[in-house]
Amino acid sequence: MAERIFRSAAVLGAIAVLGSVTACGGGRPGAAADRSGDLTVWLTVDAQESWPDLVSEVNDRFHRKHPGTRVKVEYQQWTSKNQKLDAALAGRQVPDVVEMGNSETTNYLVNGAFAPLDPSAFDHSGEWLGALRDACRNDGRTYCVPYYAGPRVGIYRTDLLHQVGVDRAPRSYTELRADLDKLKRKFGAADKNFSAFYMPGRYWYAAMAFVKDAGGDIAVQKDGRWHGALSSAASVKGLSAWKDLLDAYYVGDRSKDNGDEPAVVGQGRVGMFYGNTWEAKAATDSRSGGSPQLRGKFATFAFPGPSGRLLPPFLGGSTLAVPAKSAHQDRARDWIRLFTDRTSQRRLIAADTLPNNTAQLREVAADGVNGPAARAAGRGWVTPLAPGWAAVEKSNVLQETLQDIATGKQPVADAARAADRRIDAVINEN
Repeated sequence: MAERIFRSAAVLGAIAVLGSVTACGGGRPGAAADRSGDLTVWLTVDAQESWPDLVSEVNDRFHRKHPGTRVKVEYQQWTSKNQKLDAALAGRQVPDVVEMGNSETTNYLVNGAFAPLDPSAFDHSGEWLGALRDACRNDGRTYCVPYYAGPRVGIYRTDLLHQVGVDRAPRSYTELRADLDKLKRKFGAADKNFSAFYMPGRYWYAAMAFVKDAGGDIAVQKDGRWHGALSSAASVKGLSAWKDLLDAYYVGDRSKDNGDEPAVVGQGRVGMFYGNTWEAKAATDSRSGGSPQLRGKFATFAFPGPSGRLLPPFLGGSTLAVPAKSAHQDRARDWIRLFTDRTSQRRLIAADTLPNNTAQLREVAADGVNGPAARAAGRGWVTPLAPGWAAVEKSNVLQETLQDIATGKQPVADAARAADRRIDAVINEN
């Protein structure tokens, strides 16, 4: 299951499974005379809810270049998108453009599902964020285009920190721990359910960030095969640092994940947490379980790691690909070119979303909600680009390993060795 950057309305569930916008479309690769028909674009509901004007504008721009065709934009749910795509790819009626989570692409690439493209045809391709760019490459060729990104950051209650004499976000790991100690002493003493730092045990995106910070990895490739790497000394060091932070400051169920993070934070018993920027807003929205009374009381910061550098966040995000069975590949690439060019990326920045390239990260307001995320993005990473990564995620090995560590069922090193054995069993499957 791929990581995705849910927008607020996607979290709240007030979205349609399928919608359409019409404008312009298709074209068989190499068939210049074929200038009519539909170009079918599958985007996820994030675009429908958060930047529908961008979709319309791009369709208008595309129509001026291809006036004899239509674009049909169909909005997909993340939870069912890949199942629908697999069914479509097995037949003849395929979409011409598909949105993919950046941790979903590898299995499709190694199985030849997408057509290759020339990155030089797309704006800022030489500056694409590495965690998005690498997810689009296989055997030295590029098969998709980065669309947008979203790293995790630290999020804190400004009012609670003010009450303990702190008026700015922590800038180092030492400052972070000192601030959490102050929160714990003041509010934890009066409320046994108060967490200075919210960190449920199965939150693997957070735990793996600590692994990366320590120089470790989930899995590595050697001699053409992938192997689990959680039992390496560096990875164990990172997992131990993660557990130490959890043990010191988290009060709550260690056998759960972060899926309901905004609702938990919205109860008012959390001082800081690690999450996507939209979760700060969701924690104040009653439709997602948050509390409107907390509006204006959250701020974000680039989360410092124990290494002394910024904690490397998983760089969630999306890419756009052209199925190899598409009859309109030339125009599909042209639509993607417009939808990801520098003008479109500026529109995404205005919608509080990070662009696909490092050059335009500098256009993100440093003092805005996404300023810290833009700083963290340069340290971003993606899950192993292995053919069997989807099988690793389906096995829940990371979540179960972390739960064993968090609950004390197994020591860190023992749990990590067991995890590597489970990863080795499936990660090379295609």
